[in-house]
Amino acid sequence: MPDRALVQTLSRWLGNWVQEVDGTSLRADAIAAVLAAVLVLPQAIAFAALAGLPPAWGLYTAVVPTAIAALAGSSRHVLTGPTNALTLALAASLAPLAVAGSAEYLRLALVVTLMIGLIQLAVALLRLGVLAHFIAPSVLLGFTTGAALLIAWHTLADLGGGPQLAQLARWDLAALLVGAVTLAVAAALRHWWPQGPGLLVALVAGSLLGAALTQWQAIDLRRIGALPQAWPEWQVPALQWQDVPQLAAIALALTLVALGQSVAIAKSLAQRSGQVLDVNRECLGQGLANSVGAFFSCFASCGSLNRSVPHLQAGARTPLAAVMAAGLLIALVAVAAPLLAWVPLAAIAGLLLLVAWMLIDRPGWQQLLRLDPREAAVAAGTCVATVLLPLQVAVLAGVAASLVLYLYRTAHPAVREMGLLQPPAPGVLRPFVVMATAPPEAAVCPQLTLLRMEGSVWFGAQAHVADALQALRDAPQPAHHLLVMSKSMNQIDAAGAALWEQERVRRLAVGGDLYFHRPRPEVLQMWQASGFIDRLGSDHLFADKRSAIATVVPRLDGDICAGCRIRIFEECARQPGAGLESPGKV
Repeated sequence: MPDRALVQTLSRWLGNWVQEVDGTSLRADAIAAVLAAVLVLPQAIAFAALAGLPPAWGLYTAVVPTAIAALAGSSRHVLTGPTNALTLALAASLAPLAVAGSAEYLRLALVVTLMIGLIQLAVALLRLGVLAHFIAPSVLLGFTTGAALLIAWHTLADLGGGPQLAQLARWDLAALLVGAVTLAVAAALRHWWPQGPGLLVALVAGSLLGAALTQWQAIDLRRIGALPQAWPEWQVPALQWQDVPQLAAIALALTLVALGQSVAIAKSLAQRSGQVLDVNRECLGQGLANSVGAFFSCFASCGSLNRSVPHLQAGARTPLAAVMAAGLLIALVAVAAPLLAWVPLAAIAGLLLLVAWMLIDRPGWQQLLRLDPREAAVAAGTCVATVLLPLQVAVLAGVAASLVLYLYRTAHPAVREMGLLQPPAPGVLRPFVVMATAPPEAAVCPQLTLLRMEGSVWFGAQAHVADALQALRDAPQPAHHLLVMSKSMNQIDAAGAALWEQERVRRLAVGGDLYFHRPRPEVLQMWQASGFIDRLGSDHLFADKRSAIATVVPRLDGDICAGCRIRIFEECARQPGAGLESPGKV
């Protein structure tokens, strides 16, 4: 029985999950760990090759960051390690600076990983984890789609049998055959055995075919080669001061991608499992994973969706499952290292093509196109930028476009004129409708405009709201009184307060007035501070529409009411000329 004081101490440092560890949870975590280790093995090797790094680095990245992020982070189920999009982003960012695989390239990869970790730690310590939410889902959708296209394009080099993409006539048919068989087996197993280690089985099938071609046909295929050791090796990143200005933008962009992906996965899994997620602690775990991992020949890592979801579905209960998976991977590599050396790169290329296909979220694109074409345009633009521009530029451009779209929307709050659909009756709720989409029988009062505000009135939205109010005043027969239904007017700033003061003055100048229905506390606070309520009058603020209309209608011009045939309000029955026509009859 573990010491209670020790358990409580570990709970404070690691999380409440420590108190839930027992024999049942350990068995469930061990089963999930086996699947996680089997899934990550071929992916780790493939992603290291994709990044132009030694295959052993991929294995190290699947060990050290996985264990550290699991223990130091907040999520119980996120598996951290090498991922397709982040790996490709790292490779594309470093390609203009050094030759892939060279000593300088390897040094820069470790330095960038260290910088990413330090930025993530700063985000966590400053409690700025909320910034990860500024990467819109549409930006991530476009980026991952563009990354999938780049993965497929660069993978064709290994299927062609050489480092450069050759003409079709010069392609290595043996490499194409090995890649095609690996891809076919992986795709078939993904369809018929979705919970099984399909990628590993496909990798074995491709490797056996490559061995057969080498043995019987004397065909030379490029292979992974010998792995130096199973245990991660200590290596201090050789950071130089001149690296900082050169790599700062790259590290910042990759941090945005890594944190955005990790936090999004963590939130999704927490919602499924019912866990309460601490975003800042999750950033801390990711930061420690990258900063410490850089000293063990690990490249940039983050949460992996295609490993975390099976990890949860396999029954993982605590972060110990990820720690077990890291340990099992070390054991697996130690036993199978001689066999891994014979794995052909064409087989890994076949797996990467399937990974690229799986990256493209077709239902996500369909839903975005159907629900929000503007966000779909942001996603498409990010995708194109990912393919054509440096990836750090593409990510930052996508974030900027998403923020611009958000500002555009908030700068155009809905200003809707309301009317009534049918004659009112005593005790019946007034059926208000939006006049822009109302049927022909809807009507408005010729003296009182009912206006519904939806959104904040800030300096960016001032021009839009002012134009809408001016359009009402410029109507052929304008109503001089205005009742603003403001319960959805979230907040205003000094510019918004000035706008309503100008509208009050203009309404009074033509013999009308300005009224508000249910303004929010934040709005009332600004109006109180600016003195607007004193000038408007507290009797111009109403808690409900019925009392507002009952108060405002008697204040209307009696001479106009006497000749009115519309009379849409109940209160019109008590106005001059009520006998001319029944109230509510248009």
